[in-house]
Amino acid sequence: MKILVTGGGGFLGQALCRGLRARGHEVVSFNRGHYPALDAIGVTQMQGDLAQRDAVIAAAHGCDAVLHNAAKAGAWGSYESYHQANVMGTQHVVEACRAQGVRRLVYTSTPSVTHRATHPVEGGTADTVPYGEHLKAPYAATKLIAEKAVLGANDAGLATVALRPRLIWGVGDNQLVPRLAERARAGRLRFVGDGLNRIDTTYIDNAAQAHLDALDHLDVGATCAGRAYFISNGEPRSVREIVNALLQAVGAPQVSGSVPFPVAYALGTVCEGLWHLLPLRGEPPMTRFLAEQLSTTHWYDMGPARSDFGYVPRVSIDEGLARLAASRG
Repeated sequence: MKILVTGGGGFLGQALCRGLRARGHEVVSFNRGHYPALDAIGVTQMQGDLAQRDAVIAAAHGCDAVLHNAAKAGAWGSYESYHQANVMGTQHVVEACRAQGVRRLVYTSTPSVTHRATHPVEGGTADTVPYGEHLKAPYAATKLIAEKAVLGANDAGLATVALRPRLIWGVGDNQLVPRLAERARAGRLRFVGDGLNRIDTTYIDNAAQAHLDALDHLDVGATCAGRAYFISNGEPRSVREIVNALLQAVGAPQVSGSVPFPVAYALGTVCEGLWHLLPLRGEPPMTRFLAEQLSTTHWYDMGPARSDFGYVPRVSIDEGLARLAASRG
């Protein structure tokens, strides 16, 4: 098949492109920049922005499927900037599928669309965990709107599915683990609460595998069409355990200190106010949404993904940690 990957130059995007090429598919990546790593594996690159409707439609020309992975992520920024990329950009992808006769659309969503303050999730599925309300982060709020739009677009002409991978990490990560390590080395990393709340994470190869599995099973009328699925390694561990394991794998110092949730939440409130008023550069060290996320249990049931499109994580957390440690050399 010929498959369009949006955001193919990113961490997950490159893993998707590698997986598709390994399966013999022709791959087109729609990026804002140009990536030699994609050239090296034979991926055709088209540069553009999701806000450019005509460019997105042109990128989907002749494609049989789209993996819509591109998004504006992060913990801070104007709502408008997130809305433009995540809501309008996703609408342009759906319109591109319609215009070019693409019949399959796999959308990369996030568990954050179900965030509800300090409500824990233990073994939840998309059928049992409702969407969040009054989301304090523009990323989560706009991804929620976009996910609903994608699932709402599922019909007799276009089959859609939304995947919600939880905290992707692994070899090649240039966001999560490097930022944790930087803060740990600077002595600025603390747990919110006691750090014993259990969370799911996803090794990069498993996150990509879930998308490929969903693509293989997705079609008009398929069981997974029009539905959302949580994706993870299915190995919930405490925040304290997984963070320190990741830090150890990259040679960063372990973290033991913690901040009570009320203090972290108050700090987040103050930081948000300061960043709005001044405004300061970069992202604030804490936000209310981040304090809630870091202190709450979130792990999910992989049963629906396994039964509906055969997703079974192939790389365990321990194996992933070993690969991450080995990559340092």
